[in-house]
Amino acid sequence: MTTKQRLFFTNPYLLLTLTVLFWSGNMVIGRGVRADLPPMALAFWRWAIAFALVLPLALPHLKTEWPLLKASWRPVLLLGLLGVGGYNTFAYLALQHTTATNAVLLNSFIPVVTIAISWAFLGKHLRRLEGLGVVISLCGAITIVARGDFNVLIHLNFNLGDAWMLLAVAVWAIYTVGLAWRPSGVHPMLMLAALTAVGLAALLPAYIFEMAQGRQININFGSLAALAYVGIFPSFLGYIFYNRGVAEVGASKASLFIHLMPVFGTLLSAIFLGEIPLWYHYLGIGLIFSGIWLTMKK
Repeated sequence: MTTKQRLFFTNPYLLLTLTVLFWSGNMVIGRGVRADLPPMALAFWRWAIAFALVLPLALPHLKTEWPLLKASWRPVLLLGLLGVGGYNTFAYLALQHTTATNAVLLNSFIPVVTIAISWAFLGKHLRRLEGLGVVISLCGAITIVARGDFNVLIHLNFNLGDAWMLLAVAVWAIYTVGLAWRPSGVHPMLMLAALTAVGLAALLPAYIFEMAQGRQININFGSLAALAYVGIFPSFLGYIFYNRGVAEVGASKASLFIHLMPVFGTLLSAIFLGEIPLWYHYLGIGLIFSGIWLTMKK
């Protein structure tokens, strides 16, 4: 491979684009296999597969970098709980009740939530246009949640899946901001292994409880193929690519690539799930993108 080819395949913008494509496929699969793979089982085995893949690459760095990892156990614990144990689990719970189309559209709200959290807790100053953008994007998310009927909001009778997805959005925004405090000097493979180990430890009790409730995996080719996909692409490769992208271009720029999820996710949902977007989807995503444009406009 030439130097030019290596630069292309390690380009942070390409890595972030591939990450969003993998994650869009994850949403579609989470919705498509919901009858065969309960949410906790899907989340747990997804990360178990990713951990098995990353561990051989992480172990050579453990001995020399363990002091750095141990000294930063608090951010490692928080990032593992949020990014591995939290976000995907809440998204899979959401996909039990809402469509993959709704999930990816609500997911596009992440950049604005990231900016709002930075403003509220890190003292980031919001200009007037940024504040207006946050409000407009929030209106877009509300439009999707309400399915264009504001009586739904008045009577608080909205879809449970959309509520879970909004919680997932908040968790991922906090994770993205929190990446700024990950320990420097720790190899990316060791960092991913540490975060995955924390997430698996948090998921295990929930998975055991789910099995105790009688929800079991329906083992067939489709469910096994789904587990292989979510373990390899959105988990193992996706997190490596995303963390590298954030390190290269920063959290704010990296979060902008989430905007591609409505494009990839809606297309994949239409092809594989037959989910045709309705008028309130277009209105909601239009408002979200308008708000994002105002928020990012210099």
